[in-house]
Amino acid sequence: MPVAPSSALPDAAWPPAPLRRRLLSFVYEGVLLFGVVMVAGFVYGTSTGQRHALHGMHGLQAFVFLILGVYFVGFWTREGQTLPMRTWHIRLVDRAGKPPGLARASVRYLLCWVWFLPALAAVRQFEIHTGGPVSMALLAGVMAYALLAFLSRDRQFLHDRLCGTRLVDVRPTRKASVIAPGA
Repeated sequence: MPVAPSSALPDAAWPPAPLRRRLLSFVYEGVLLFGVVMVAGFVYGTSTGQRHALHGMHGLQAFVFLILGVYFVGFWTREGQTLPMRTWHIRLVDRAGKPPGLARASVRYLLCWVWFLPALAAVRQFEIHTGGPVSMALLAGVMAYALLAFLSRDRQFLHDRLCGTRLVDVRPTRKASVIAPGA
């Protein structure tokens, strides 16, 4: 039974968020992060005088990695939710049922890259450079990683199990309307 999102409950009291809603939140997060990455790229390019995308590419990647870390860790430690997580009524909690602390959220951010690293390593190993095959490899890797949640008893992702966090369902409870007999 979902509970009000503001209350802190012990770990066992929170129902896990359904995988479908977690993946939909993941897609929404990607759409939102497109704008974040574009602004970060603009700020980096303007401040460094970058004129070509391949010049200073590693600096840009490091800057975007840092900006994404600030975005996720900031939201996770403050409320346990990013905007897409709030939209889909999902919250990140630790074992005590509270938003994770700075260290736990930072480790989770680093471990979240496990979603992408196997596919990126395969793309590099096979020297794939075109958009379509790279996108398909990333999609296949993400789907395979998401399906691994079915191997866990509580349906949590590997990085959450390693960090001691959970994605939980915080949909507000709805009072059932009772129709009086004979009405």
